[in-house]
Amino acid sequence: MNEEAYKAYLAGFHASNKTNYWIESQKELERIRNKYKDRKPRILIHVCCGPCAAWPLEFLSEHFDVTIFYNNSNIWPEAEYSKRLDTLRELVDKACGNQMEIITTPYDNETYNTYLAPHADDPEGWERCFLCYRIRMDEAYAYAAEHGYDYFTTVMTISRQKNSQKLNEIGRELSVKYPSVSYFYSDFKKKGGQVRRDELVCQYCLYCQDYCGCIYSYYQRHPEQKP
Repeated sequence: MNEEAYKAYLAGFHASNKTNYWIESQKELERIRNKYKDRKPRILIHVCCGPCAAWPLEFLSEHFDVTIFYNNSNIWPEAEYSKRLDTLRELVDKACGNQMEIITTPYDNETYNTYLAPHADDPEGWERCFLCYRIRMDEAYAYAAEHGYDYFTTVMTISRQKNSQKLNEIGRELSVKYPSVSYFYSDFKKKGGQVRRDELVCQYCLYCQDYCGCIYSYYQRHPEQKP
């Protein structure tokens, strides 16, 4: 790991000259109201787990026809992947009357881990995580383009542990790769988003994991269990 680059990144992470993506999302919603007068635009939203999805789905469903995309082969072990998917289904059932489609992809942690293994020693929230965001967002964005969605976004900006600036930067780059689908910029944690997320998690009694997902984040969270 390049420690100097990591220190520079941390300094930038706390800088004050960041784009306010909550404001950007409000501007985009105004454009949507002006453009889509006869229907809600279709949005494909990448979802990593039920708790992170709770508030974004409530918020976005007011403005979009929402489809969920669950492609999270980064999650280890497979039992945890399935538990998070079951929790997401539980959320959709309780909050949406099971009226929101969830698209899943085959679980393939072995292949996925070949991408992350070179960054095994990275601290949480650094290049391994950026690569993980990009792979999943790219796969989901490609699906959105292939199936004619108007917009794509990810719920991951709800998390205080994830860099919303970086996630939106990746989204911007992918919107160039898939120009037929607009990227919906977001910072779902802002303006009480985290508070509402916690309220919904309690209301629906959703399972909450204590690590991000991959095997490396698991052992960083539980070093006492490392072989």
